[in-house]
Amino acid sequence: MKPNLPFGQVPVLEVDGKQLAQSKAICRYLARQWGLSGSNAFEEALVDSLGDQYNDYRVEIKPYMHTAQGFMKAGDLEQLKKEVMMPGRDKFLGFLTKFLKNNKTKSGYLVGDHLTWVDLLISEHMADMSASIPEFLDGFPEVKAHMELVRSNPKLKKWIETRPDTPF
Repeated sequence: MKPNLPFGQVPVLEVDGKQLAQSKAICRYLARQWGLSGSNAFEEALVDSLGDQYNDYRVEIKPYMHTAQGFMKAGDLEQLKKEVMMPGRDKFLGFLTKFLKNNKTKSGYLVGDHLTWVDLLISEHMADMSASIPEFLDGFPEVKAHMELVRSNPKLKKWIETRPDTPF
């Protein structure tokens, strides 16, 4: 299978016999198809910038996440939580809070007045992290409200309630 993939790895989305690789490229492609990328070119760029910042944050917290998930042992989990995870959280959620407060539409979304792919990405990460670290959103009421807003969308809420239980 791997030799037939563009970069020898998943994820890959196949559309009309053509393959598209890399998770964020797939997110952006699908977002454009379904109206989840922003209302204009600048909003699309802001959404993409948040997706890129999310990637930077994920790299920053990787030692904690991979240790917590059992992929590697980068040190004591509680120490990694204190020294890696929570400082990374503080920085990233601080950025998110600024975006939410500075969104002139006051919609509760990160960019503009409607749901985007990065709202979905980030709200699901917040829900996952809150499930494993109950205090994860403490001190970040705007980010918590954003997560709740996104997850209250009727179609998303139904999917969340009925989706298969998977480890990731």
